[in-house]
Amino acid sequence: MICPFCAHQESKVVDKREGAGGKITRRRRECLKCARRFTTFERAETLDLLVIKKDGKREVFDRVKLRSGIIKACEKRPISAQEVEKILDEVEADLRKKNVNEVSSKKIGELVIRRLKKLDEIAYIRFASVYRQFADLSDFEKELAMLSKRFKSK
Repeated sequence: MICPFCAHQESKVVDKREGAGGKITRRRRECLKCARRFTTFERAETLDLLVIKKDGKREVFDRVKLRSGIIKACEKRPISAQEVEKILDEVEADLRKKNVNEVSSKKIGELVIRRLKKLDEIAYIRFASVYRQFADLSDFEKELAMLSKRFKSK
């Protein structure tokens, strides 16, 4: 493993842990040259999942891109990085369970929205406004009214 600090090609594993229900292996490494420590994650490689965009174009599912969108929605909210990773893991697992090679971006957005709605209403509204392409204030008002009803019925 190449050290991200000095680019030396040799390191030793100082700690190894299983994560995400045994689906990810986390390794804490130490560079044999500069002695700095860094973490690597290992997950099983799966077949590429293609995302069908709104315009009909297809692109490979990009977990980093989805993480970025979720993080933007959760900005300045009391949501931990672990909670964001849990959402990503659950969404990706749901998509892979379907045993299909292609999925619409709308479906991915709805899977994220469902989880954010349970976690944080502000993050949910932010994410929904992008994925559902709210055009104006009335779209926000409709969504807030539905959230209000749900909140009052609790």
